[in-house]
Amino acid sequence: MDKKFVSIKKAGIYGIIGNIFLLMIKATVGWICKSQAMIADSVNSAGDIFASLMTFIGNRIASVPDDEDHNLGHGKAEYIFSMFISIAMILVAAKLLFDSITTLIIGSELHFSWFLVVVCIATILTKLCLYFYTLKTYQKYNSILLEANMKDHKNDCIVTTFTLLSVLFTLIGIYWFDGIVGIGISIWICYTGITIFLESYNVLMDISIDDKTKDLILDIAHSYSEIKEIENIVSTPVGDKYLVFLTICLDGNMSTFESHKLADSLENTINGLDKIYKTVVHVNPV
Repeated sequence: MDKKFVSIKKAGIYGIIGNIFLLMIKATVGWICKSQAMIADSVNSAGDIFASLMTFIGNRIASVPDDEDHNLGHGKAEYIFSMFISIAMILVAAKLLFDSITTLIIGSELHFSWFLVVVCIATILTKLCLYFYTLKTYQKYNSILLEANMKDHKNDCIVTTFTLLSVLFTLIGIYWFDGIVGIGISIWICYTGITIFLESYNVLMDISIDDKTKDLILDIAHSYSEIKEIENIVSTPVGDKYLVFLTICLDGNMSTFESHKLADSLENTINGLDKIYKTVVHVNPV
């Protein structure tokens, strides 16, 4: 198992441990103090545990090398499990939205407690540590599983900050803000879930390589004076990279050996780009 998958595995494990700790203290204090925002936050932590677990399992499958049944490896497992994470986030958001609106209509039973303040601060500090650790790893390996977890940790910091505000507002007799925060949390979770879902969906539906990388490939191809024409360029995702098929036209009088040598050189050069898994160049005579 290479360094990328080992790092993602660690991020998943740290996320599971941190979120189990937060779930226990938030659910307990939220239920005792009747805080809808804190209860919503604890449900969010339960979703975070699921997300970290999906990261761990998805990374484990994606790390399996190519075999006879999966010639291009198992990289798309990252996107399948990221989609699981996004669906779970959307379902959690729908339940929280319903509960928060109900609380806003009926009224909040929230009572101020310094325990709520301590839990909020502990959550923010824990999530900041997880966020910066995951961000550092994501910047190094550009994994969608890490991106999903990174966004989740960042969102939790923002969400819990507003939960802390709702608790502090009770000191001046403002109780309705608790339900508003619960609604805001649910909308934020839903938005993040939809964003991750669409990104995963696009890859699983074989979205083409981005225009910037495509232009880089074309610039490399055009740098070969022997290439008379580029007929087409086709790409398909393989994990977080792309398999590229390029059809070029060369002088029909060029020997087979020379044309294949040029094609090999072009493939090796394009393979040096960060987002390229493998390049296949097809030669047509002009």
